[in-house]
Amino acid sequence: MRYGLFGVCLVAFGGCLATSAGALDAQPAPSAAPLALGSRSVGDAFRSGIRDYNQGDTAGALKALEYAASRGHAMARWKLGRMYADGDGVPVDRLRAFEHFSKICDAFADENPGSPNARFVSNAFVALGSFYLDGIHDTYVKPNPTRARDVFHYAASYFGDPDAQYNVARLSLEGVGGPKDVKQAMRWFNLAAEKGHVQSQAMLGHLLFTGAAGMRQKARGLMWLTLAKEAADPARDEWVRKLHDEAMTAAGETDRQAAASYLQKHAKSRP
Repeated sequence: MRYGLFGVCLVAFGGCLATSAGALDAQPAPSAAPLALGSRSVGDAFRSGIRDYNQGDTAGALKALEYAASRGHAMARWKLGRMYADGDGVPVDRLRAFEHFSKICDAFADENPGSPNARFVSNAFVALGSFYLDGIHDTYVKPNPTRARDVFHYAASYFGDPDAQYNVARLSLEGVGGPKDVKQAMRWFNLAAEKGHVQSQAMLGHLLFTGAAGMRQKARGLMWLTLAKEAADPARDEWVRKLHDEAMTAAGETDRQAAASYLQKHAKSRP
């Protein structure tokens, strides 16, 4: 199924956007002698660009990655998008990042979810949705929550991307970009939580513990909140710790014991 929404796209990044940079930043072995870009294969150009990036040669990395990206290399274009979005070796340029991610989404929307490229393509959709959500100041990319929700939903359903699932859940819970649907929010939080997505685990646990979604399961909520706290980044996810500690304070001993039992079962069920 082709996702054909992308003529003009996107904007700023939310806090839960995954970067998946590790696979790209592994330094390949240097070639015996540098080749002119025109004589390189696309793969050679990409590997050269990543090698230059790891060695701090931003100019060389940009040249090689742009060459590979212009010839359809998805990971090269993704890396360029991340560099411009994050100001990684280059000035922050969200519009340029948006355009790189948008081209990935246009060209690779039908990528097999099991392919090596899939996680970079799905991450590009998450970036695109984040840009759509907030817009890019002083550009043609205006806030469009409806389109943001559509983009997140595509990545959440087709690629099973946990960051996208979290964003769909969050927008569904708040009624942003479409109708408020708490049951669907719970479903998406649960799918991402099962994949170890910390923020989704925290939100699912909070909603279950408080009963805010219409179903109160304190012990199961405590289980998810505990898992989230254990895996949270202390510098970024202070809110996760706060939700956990508040729930533990409010819980009775019976709920705490039941949560401990759920945690044991959950641990045994992991591969």
